[in-house]
Amino acid sequence: MTRRRWIAEEFSGNRAVLTGDHADHLVRVLRARVGQEFDIATGAVVRRGRVVTVEEGRVEFELGEELPAAPVPNVTLLLAIFKFDRMEWAIEKCTELGVSRIVPVIARRTDAHLASAAAKRVERWRRIALQAAEQSRRATPPDIAAPIKLQEAANLTGALRIVLAESEQQTMVSDVLAAHSDGETLLAIGPEGGWADDELELFLRAGWISASLGPTILRAETAAIAAAAITISELT
Repeated sequence: MTRRRWIAEEFSGNRAVLTGDHADHLVRVLRARVGQEFDIATGAVVRRGRVVTVEEGRVEFELGEELPAAPVPNVTLLLAIFKFDRMEWAIEKCTELGVSRIVPVIARRTDAHLASAAAKRVERWRRIALQAAEQSRRATPPDIAAPIKLQEAANLTGALRIVLAESEQQTMVSDVLAAHSDGETLLAIGPEGGWADDELELFLRAGWISASLGPTILRAETAAIAAAAITISELT
């Protein structure tokens, strides 16, 4: 039977701790008790952990042997902000797929109310990513950055930078990935309605490669998941 995996908030030497709501879920929902064993992620390392103390808001583990952890491809997803319920779903699924970083981007067609509220959503997005990382047995959740404007997004650096564009007719994402395999890969996904022409031009002037997911027009969350899945499949 596969043991449940938890990502520790605190760890030092052979001890690790879950705290707050994280610990309360283990205690109240899963009925944790002293002596139970789980897989505990401490940074990039996963170790077998045995529960040694159970308190409200705190569960402490004694750590044992190190366990193998699958490597996470170095993929950053630049996600233009769109409706929060759909965006949360995209963050959850892209975390499960294995992206290493998600950067929310304020684009021209991002709804003004969503743009102004996005900074207050970051902690919620991080909790969603943490839960999805544990569910999918990752050692670490993706980093969820604070929202940035498009100019800053276009200037981010990486070994390979791909901007998804509905106007692209010839170059497929898989073709671009096939020619590049090393270093960090950045994927930029536009908002509902896609990138404005001048925004796409900004990416291209900054050296990004324009690519397509195919002939159909996808919702933003579908495009994010499809692009992440294709990229991680090519890189692993």
